[in-house]
Amino acid sequence: MSLLQRDAARDAFAELSCFRTEFYACLTQRPDALFELSDALLCADGPVRTLVELSLAPEHRRGHGALYGGLNHGRLDLSRLRRALAGLRPPSQSRPSPR
Repeated sequence: MSLLQRDAARDAFAELSCFRTEFYACLTQRPDALFELSDALLCADGPVRTLVELSLAPEHRRGHGALYGGLNHGRLDLSRLRRALAGLRPPSQSRPSPR
């Protein structure tokens, strides 16, 4: 792996980390439960058919009650999320090949 590829990977990781921090800040009520729910959904091996499947995913460290509590009582600041998404750079067309 070249130094340029390492820098690109480091920049991508930093950008993802910043976005995750901003996304968490968009979750105004029950943020921990909603954040873990989004991680479980994004890391699922395939289509998720039930909420119970998500609550059993390793990324969702809370019980199923927290999942339902997050969905029923959690809140998301949509305008802040829009700004966070609008601030992201589009994916580059020439990504380094994985090794």
